[in-house]
Amino acid sequence: MPSTPQHFGDYQHEIYAAGLRGEPPRFPIAFADLEARAEAALPPWVWSYVAGGAGDESTQRANATAFERWGLMPRMMAGAARRDLSTGLFGRTLPSPLLMAPIGVLGLCAQDGHGDLATARAAARTGVPMIASTLSADPLERVAAELGDTPGYFQLYTPTDRELAESLVRRAEAAGFQALVVTLDTWTLGWRPRDLATANFPQLRGHCLANYTSDPVFRARLSKPPEEDPAAAVALYASVFANPLTWDDLPWLRSLTDLPLLLKGLCHPEDVRRARDGGVDGIYCSNHGGRQANGGLPALDALPGVVAAADGLPVLFDSGVRSGTDLVKALALGATAVAVGRPYAYGLALGGTDGVEHVLRCLLAEADLLMAVDGYRSPAALGPEALVRR
Repeated sequence: MPSTPQHFGDYQHEIYAAGLRGEPPRFPIAFADLEARAEAALPPWVWSYVAGGAGDESTQRANATAFERWGLMPRMMAGAARRDLSTGLFGRTLPSPLLMAPIGVLGLCAQDGHGDLATARAAARTGVPMIASTLSADPLERVAAELGDTPGYFQLYTPTDRELAESLVRRAEAAGFQALVVTLDTWTLGWRPRDLATANFPQLRGHCLANYTSDPVFRARLSKPPEEDPAAAVALYASVFANPLTWDDLPWLRSLTDLPLLLKGLCHPEDVRRARDGGVDGIYCSNHGGRQANGGLPALDALPGVVAAADGLPVLFDSGVRSGTDLVKALALGATAVAVGRPYAYGLALGGTDGVEHVLRCLLAEADLLMAVDGYRSPAALGPEALVRR
């Protein structure tokens, strides 16, 4: 990983230089174009899962439009010709504050069916950490092996079977993942009309269950190996997946690992305070991109209260991030690091590792150039005073 600050905005010079050679960009630059081409590339049932949200998707739309209510205040003659986007997180210095959010159907987004591996390779190329989902098409060990020197974090959907949960965590530790992210808001499925309209839920058809079917505890619960009776494996997955965790479970979660522990899905300050008092190492402010609960506030609106309640703990953020400008605004509102979801999945659908790398570099280039033009030399220079309500 580079030890000197990167000027991510230089990616635009590469694009213009290629244009002089008669080579236009292979992948779209604007999010709307990226989304349209990904929809054409993916099967309808995969597209509905990736692009869809809960209910009429008003919260999903609100997540994205919430960024428009904030304007960045430009500062001139600030010496921003030299910028440093590096960010410290859990004892490591990252080249930027950008992360890849966990997505449970990455395998299906890639043309070869191994999207988790392709995404990990993009993380290795760019230095952007991947938060690997429990729901993956390849076992977590194979995903971790593709990350190179870039940190990876493991996202846990906590099963009701505690022995299975412990096994998954132990495997993540052994594979080299550097933090555990426990998702709290998916112990039951939200109302998702797009998926219901196709009567399709990928995991119930056996997709992206490699972490379960490769786990020794899970396999021991089956009378036959999952390769011989996949229907029984799917039934077992469905029976153990939904764990409605309570605060009484937090000491047990904390005891599972010495890795940094983050709780994902926290938006209420009181929940943040309880998590902090319970010994977590970081807070993940998110409403699951509007995929789980409709009718709520945009996650961005919750972010300042979460940051205040976190009282110095690192705060990760996702939900509605579509651009480098969104990244900068979330940092100004107090996020330590910002995770992107759908955009990189769309890049994956169009070009595997190359497509993901392109999307990440576009996001970082836009963020870098915005900070350059508006006079902010580093994430530390951003703060609430950098933003004005429109």
